[in-house]
This record gives sequence, C-alpha cells and structure tokens, in this order.
Amino acid sequence: MEDPQGHSQPEPPTSPTSHSQSQCTSTTCAKCGGPTSFPPPPQGSWSEVSPPPVYRPIRAPAINLPPANQSQAIMLAPVPQRRSVPVVSPPYEFQPPSKKIQSPDDIRRFHDSESGKNFIGFVVALSEAIRSRKLSDPCHVSDTVSSIVSTLETLIQWIEEIPPLQQAARYGNVSYRTWHGRLEETCESMMLRFLPEELTTAMVEIVPYFMDSFGNSSRIDYGTGHETNFAAWLYCLARMGILKEEDYQAVVARVFVKYLELMRKLQLVYCLEPAGSHGVWGLDDYHFLPFIFGSSQLIDHKYMKPKSIHNDDILENFSREFMYLSCIAFIKKVKKGPFSEHSPMLDDISGVPNWNKVNSGMLKMYKAEVLEKVPIMQHFLFGWLIKWISLRVRCFSFESDL
Repeated sequence: MEDPQGHSQPEPPTSPTSHSQSQCTSTTCAKCGGPTSFPPPPQGSWSEVSPPPVYRPIRAPAINLPPANQSQAIMLAPVPQRRSVPVVSPPYEFQPPSKKIQSPDDIRRFHDSESGKNFIGFVVALSEAIRSRKLSDPCHVSDTVSSIVSTLETLIQWIEEIPPLQQAARYGNVSYRTWHGRLEETCESMMLRFLPEELTTAMVEIVPYFMDSFGNSSRIDYGTGHETNFAAWLYCLARMGILKEEDYQAVVARVFVKYLELMRKLQLVYCLEPAGSHGVWGLDDYHFLPFIFGSSQLIDHKYMKPKSIHNDDILENFSREFMYLSCIAFIKKVKKGPFSEHSPMLDDISGVPNWNKVNSGMLKMYKAEVLEKVPIMQHFLFGWLIKWISLRVRCFSFESDL
C-alpha cells in the first residue's frame, strides 16, 4: 500500500487473537501434515485466559545476576537431613487440599513445621536410596511401584494418540489441553489401581497433587513447582504406607525415571513454556530433582567426576544409567551454543571436586531456590497428609507451655 507521495506503507497487523483461534481450530497434525482423527481442543475457556501467543515471549530472568550474599547463604546453610515418613493411622481425616502460603513468613512457618521437615527429609531419603547405584541395578519392585509405572506409561501413550496441532505459536501447543483434559477425566480411576479399599477416600486429597504434577493447562507451562507436586504426591503415598522405605530405590530408578521420560516428551511435543525460569542463572528450565538423585548416584564413582559432563563420549555411553548425565545430555540436545553460556551454573558446578559436595549443594539449593520461594510455593497444597499449622494454633500451644 502506498501513500499519496508514493512511499510504501506497512500493512496493518493481523490480530494475534483471531489468528491464533483460526490456527487452533485446525485438525492438521504438526508432524505429518495430514488430518487428525482426534477432535480439536476446546476453545470455550479462552475468554478467561489469554490465547496461546503467536511468538515466543522474551522472558526476563527472575534475577539479573546471582547475588553473592544469596549464594553464600546457600553454601553456609546446613544440609537437609533424612527423615522417616510418619505413617498415618485410622481414623482418617482426608480433606481437599488448599493453598496456604502467601508470604515469606508463611514459608518460614512451613519449614519450621514437622510437615516441612518431613517433606524435605523424604526427598533426602530418596536421594540416599539411589546413592552409588545405577538405574539398571536390581531393586525391590512392589505391585504399587509397578502400577504407578504402568500409569505413567499410559500417559506417555496418550501423547502419541493426541498429536500437536499446526499453529503459529512456537511454544504452547493447544493439544496439550486435550491431553490434560483426558487426565482430569480418568485421574480418579487411575488412583484406584493402587489405593486399597480402606484408603479410597484419600482420593479427595491425593488427586489434586497428581493433577498438578504435569504442568498447567491454562498457561501450557511446566516447572519445578509441578515437579515438587509429584514429589508431594509420592510423599502422600508414603504417609499412607502405600510406599514403604524398601520401595525408595525403585521410586527413583523406576517411577521417577518414567516420570522424567513423560515430562521430557510433553515438553518436546507440546512445547511447554518453562514456568518461572531463572534464565541462564537457573539450574534448569524445567527440573531440579533429577540433579539431586543423579548426583547421589555418582557418589564415590571410580572414574566419573563432576567435570566428566564435558566429555561427550561419557554422556553418550552412560546417560541411560546415570540421571545427572541424562539431564546434561538432554540440555545439550535442546540448547544451542557453548555450554558455559546457556548453562553457566551447571558449568560452574562441574568444577566441584567430588559428587558428595555436588549432592549436598543440590539439596541445599533445592530447599533455598524451590521450597523457600513464594512464587513457587504459593501454589503448594496442604491437607491432612501434609498439614498446615496455623499461626493461631502455634500461639495457643506456646501460651499453654507458659
């Protein structure tokens, strides 16, 4: 289009909303270009949430530079210690869990409580259960563990049945909402696979943790908060005695490995946005726990040191056996450029002399950078299995002691 002087003028931009909606109604497979037999995802909820963006938004990192005093505080913090999970007994008081954390004071209250100490202690116990062990090492696999692995395999199969749609947006494929919608419909029946009859009433409490373990269907994103919900779901099963301490090695080597496989496939196929990413100053865009478990696996290894992550031959030959190496290999696969530029924190950690120090540092960092962050923990749920102790109850207890 030209103005009266003959100069060219740019065409008016197309509305992003209308463009996204026209793309989203397509039932064309993004892989092969042919029609899909699966119906397009529902669009009625778009009036309440923003439609998927037609471009990848430029995300400002949560922190511009890692503050020196914050890093020093993490290094000086005590290493979280293992704790045995207290098993509940009748009468059961299961209840729908709800959000309680709104401020740093609430964060401190959670970590000072028995619930907070027991939860991080459970993560440490899982880490110790896989210490110096390969993923293929024999371990006790209970019927419960087998049922959970089978459930996760079903969720992986759904990704094949629900292909991504062609759309202008590079990130946030709306077919993920269809996948998540199917999860909502069948979640309760999945829980019945391993809940004994006397504990079926627990579904009201554990289903929300499970539902929040695989990302958010409105924002089409995933991050360490969702991963923590999966750990909380496993912790609830341990609280009910469904998972026992002899299952812990299999919980990491079988269950969590399958969960990691599922989440990586969801990330790649549906292009999930990283939720709350710290940019290059974060450990990873999506995960934290596999670095804890993976560093524990490599403790006292004769040949592999933290600096071994820079050896591509080691990554290729041993990433199937060691979770930490698998994480590094996956990052190098999906990110371009020098490793020291896109993952400077992991690059710095590779200079640590041994895996023991890496593992203890990862545990302290997980507590500080995930479990003590209000933007992440404001979505954490509290019910009867993971209790929230109100300030009023604590004050009453203090006055009673006086």
